[in-house]
Amino acid sequence: MPIVGFLEKIGGRFISLLAAVGSIAIFFAKSFCAGLMPPYYWKQIAKQAVQIGYFSLPVVGMTAIFTGIAMALQCYSGFSKFTAEIGIPSVVMIAMTRELGPVLTALMVAGRLGASMTAEIGTMKVTEQIDAMTTLSVNSYKYLVFPRIISGVLLLPFLVFIDDIIGILGGYLVCAYYLDFNAANYIHNTFSSMTSWDIIAGMIKGAVFGLCICIMGCYHGYFSKRGAEGVGRATTNSVVSSSILILLFDCLLTFALF
Repeated sequence: MPIVGFLEKIGGRFISLLAAVGSIAIFFAKSFCAGLMPPYYWKQIAKQAVQIGYFSLPVVGMTAIFTGIAMALQCYSGFSKFTAEIGIPSVVMIAMTRELGPVLTALMVAGRLGASMTAEIGTMKVTEQIDAMTTLSVNSYKYLVFPRIISGVLLLPFLVFIDDIIGILGGYLVCAYYLDFNAANYIHNTFSSMTSWDIIAGMIKGAVFGLCICIMGCYHGYFSKRGAEGVGRATTNSVVSSSILILLFDCLLTFALF
């Protein structure tokens, strides 16, 4: 019967999803446990920290300032209808620290870094470099995966913090120098409505998003299929799955933290 075949397809997809989740969980557990045991590859951790943190600053900064400017202009367009322009600094600050800062930072890093991780590890996989490491008694989980995961978890919160500062600065610039707001009042309203929890919660989101990006990037690269086509497909899957997880965990963390 057609309905039976339809249900079989749904069941098969659901079982495949559970199998993929279990495989990712096992992959993360192996990587984390391997990284806790000596020897420690500090040079690899430092290298990945530079790649994730320092080299992501330009794209994060540009995204933040444009987002802050656009956010302030949109708020002014809506708030001016109700003569509520005084609320613009608070809305820009809350939007940047709680939502736009963490999410946009993570999405930009996922597009830039997640794809790079997958392509690099995937190329090593298809050219049998990972098999050579195993032959030489080098734990590939410890050497390749753990440094990326720990660097992502530690560096994404700092990128989110920088994104918050630049985004709020963008809102200030457009309001003070284009919309003729009083600069001192704008700054006062921003800081009076800001709480430490807004910033901390955004950084917590950044840590979780960094974990998602690095796990998905390494996982898809580590299990990519043979050939250039397989690496390309793994790179696409990495960026898509990372973006979906970022949005999913953003909703869950918003419920939990606020």
